[in-house]
Amino acid sequence: MEQKILIFKLLSIAFFIFLFSNYAHSENLVSGKAKVIDGDTIHIGNNKIRLHGIDSPEIKQTCMINDNFWNCGTESKKALKNIILQNEVNCEIIDIDRYKRFIGICFVNDKNINKYMVKNGWAIAYRYYSLDYIDE
Repeated sequence: MEQKILIFKLLSIAFFIFLFSNYAHSENLVSGKAKVIDGDTIHIGNNKIRLHGIDSPEIKQTCMINDNFWNCGTESKKALKNIILQNEVNCEIIDIDRYKRFIGICFVNDKNINKYMVKNGWAIAYRYYSLDYIDE
């Protein structure tokens, strides 16, 4: 009888380890069609994802070039929409911020969209949180 109890306990432990490892892995990747909120935030389903290591202008923010104001926040959002289009977005979740948003490195067709936004001038490398996109 003790042997059966021991086997049951071992099987239960193995089951919970398997269940937890699958749960932990699934929490590290969020995929699907994305809704663009602004130049550094997207929603995939109910998941709010802040793009890791970058900072884009706020939606209503204006910027100035050659003494001319332009809607850089809106344009940054449009640039992110254009790279995502209707493609599936895959985000590797690396943290959760104080606002309970996921922090992620996101890809469309193997293209790092965090890097794209900085490289193309739609966001800056957010040095306070990361040194990942400084070269871009």
